[in-house]
This record gives sequence, structure tokens and C-alpha cells, in this order.
Amino acid sequence: MLESDSIFGISLKDALNLTTALTIVLITYNTVRNQKFLRDTPKPKNGIDELIGNTQMVLIKSLSKYTGRNIYAKLELENPAGSAKDRVALNIIKTAEKEGLLVRGEPGWVFEGTSGSTGISIAMICNSLGYNAHISLPDDTANEKLALLESLGATVNKVKPASIVDPNQYVNAAKKACDELNAKHLKDKTIPRGIFADQFENESNWRVHYETTGPEIYHQLRGNIQGFIAGCGTGGTISGVSKYLKSRFRTRKCHVVLADPQGSGFYNRINFGVMYDRVEKEGTRRRHQVDTIVEGIGLNRITKNFQEGEKLIDESIRVTDEQAIKMAKFLSVNDGLFIGSSTAINAVAAIELAQSLKPNSNIVIIACDSGSRHLSKFWKEARKVDSNITIDDIIS
Repeated sequence: MLESDSIFGISLKDALNLTTALTIVLITYNTVRNQKFLRDTPKPKNGIDELIGNTQMVLIKSLSKYTGRNIYAKLELENPAGSAKDRVALNIIKTAEKEGLLVRGEPGWVFEGTSGSTGISIAMICNSLGYNAHISLPDDTANEKLALLESLGATVNKVKPASIVDPNQYVNAAKKACDELNAKHLKDKTIPRGIFADQFENESNWRVHYETTGPEIYHQLRGNIQGFIAGCGTGGTISGVSKYLKSRFRTRKCHVVLADPQGSGFYNRINFGVMYDRVEKEGTRRRHQVDTIVEGIGLNRITKNFQEGEKLIDESIRVTDEQAIKMAKFLSVNDGLFIGSSTAINAVAAIELAQSLKPNSNIVIIACDSGSRHLSKFWKEARKVDSNITIDDIIS
């Protein structure tokens, strides 16, 4: 072979083979990378309802650094109507369709009594699927939620805050309205019928969290979860997720915490077995339901959804309004997380739970909804908090 038939001592034949091999490797790499990109790119959906679930999880860096534990937020606020209630609303409607109570393409009504978020989810999904929404809610609900419901075209029935034993309480008002429509339907079939969503007692609530939210959390952290925190309104989220996590071998010992606002009875129910709060005796509550600025969680009665997971809840941590307000401002300033009141409650509870877990443990909290729904009430107070607020200021 002539000297000119080689390059840097490598024969032209070998150089050609090497070039070919490198080309094949590069093509293979690009093909795999493109396939991964295409696989990870969301495909077009056929409707808003298909966007619900598979929400992301994010590390809350400030709280994790302070505690020495990894505190993650499951971003349920990413759902299209902005909260975890999207999952519940969709599953309730799908269950009604399976039972023949609602039929796609035919007029139908969904009635619900709610403090806001569930009603917004129902209204959005009804619009997507061709139904109508009728929402009863307390008349002191945040203006943002009322505006959203009206913007979505829902029929809104505002009632005075009252105890569940009051026939005019918002849940009872919703059921009454549904019964009245169905009574008319029985006499005149041209009048559409409706369903009462009944989120507090409807087991479609906890089941959707058992079937979707729980598995998502488990797989996102590959089963490495030492603590889980959620508030409790209907009880669906905490029951469904805890049932799933404690059914799996790797997370069967996961410490489940119910984060409870002031004035709610769940704290005493979980820790002492008695559904009682001293403010009930004193009669000093600002609202008939729960004495707190926080919306969406806290209750003084036992629901079917709560009972489903009650024995799986290891502890309840009570958080004051002041702590929640300060935490909301802290996370907004330090992490860019603009959260609602119930998420702030969960974040405060995470700091306390972290103290009882080993360093580098993983804790997951539910980030229920955005602060944009709480501007006129909760964030009216939170924005007054000094931007230099510290975690020590919050928990002291």
C-alpha cells in the first residue's frame, strides 16, 4: 500500500469503515433522541376533559433547604379548571353517564353545593361535554370564584353560610334544586333531568384519587415517599391517595398527615377520636361551617369520603390563619409559587412533619389551587405581609 493510501497511519479502508461506523452511531443517536422528544411531546386532545390529571410535581427549594428534607408539591392547580376538583367532577359525571343518568348529546343538569372550586370544575366540564351546571354556594365565597362561575355560564345560587342541618345550607340547597327539576321531569319528559353531584358523600370522589392521583405521586418519586400531606374538605383526596400509597409495599409506611385549618374538627378527630372544636362551644365562629379565612378545607362533620380513609391517616397538624397567610407570601417571594389558602396550610404542616422524619426524606403536599382564586379574601391579607418574611417568622 502506498503511503498516500493512509491518513495519520490509518489506512483509507479503515478510515472509511470508521467514518461509516461513526455516521451510523450519530444517526442512531439522533433517531433515539427524536423518538424520545416525540414520545414526551403531548399529543393533541379531543376535549378539555382529556387534559385533566397527570399533573407535574416540583421541589419546593426554600422549604427543602430549611428542613433538610425534600418537600415536593403535586401541582393540581395545573388542571384545566385550576384545581384537584377537576378529577372529581369528571369522574362523578362519567359515573352518572355509565349509570344512564346523563347521556352525551342530550340536555342534562349537574347540581352541586360547593365553596367554589368544585363548582368551577363542574361548570367547565359540563360546557365541554354538553351539559348545564347549577351551583349553590355560600354568599361570602371569594369574588374571583363567583366571577369564574358566572363567566362559565353556570346558574349560580348564592345562599347564607349555615350548618349542614339547615335546609338552606348550600349542599342542601343544591340537592333540593335537583329534586325539584327531576320531579318536573317525571311529569314532562321534555324537561331534562339532573344529577346531584354530592361530592361529600359520592364515592366517585375518593376513587378517582385512588385510581389516578395516588399512582401518579407514587411513580413520580418511584415509590420513595416518606410523608404525604393534604387538607380535608370532602375527604376524597386524602382518602384516595393514602389508600393507594399504603397498598403499595414501598410506601405502606408513608406517614399521612391531614393539615387542618383553625376551627375545623378533623384535628381532634384524628388525634383524639372526637369531632369537636372548642370554638363551637364558645359560639365565636365567623362562619357557620369553620372559623377560618381558608376556603375548600376544614369541616365539623364526618363524610363518607373521609371515613373511607380515616384509619389510614396517621396524624393531623393544625395550622392557624396567620401561619397560612405568611406561608403564602413566603412561597410567592422565595419560590415563585403563587398558591391558594389550602396549599399554604399544607406547606406549613410540611415543616412540622419534616422535623419527625429522617434527613433527605421525601414529603409530598397537594398544591390544590392558585392564589388567583383568593385575591379578594386570603391574598388581600397575604399581600400585606412583609416580603422579607422568614420561615422562623411563620412557625414561631
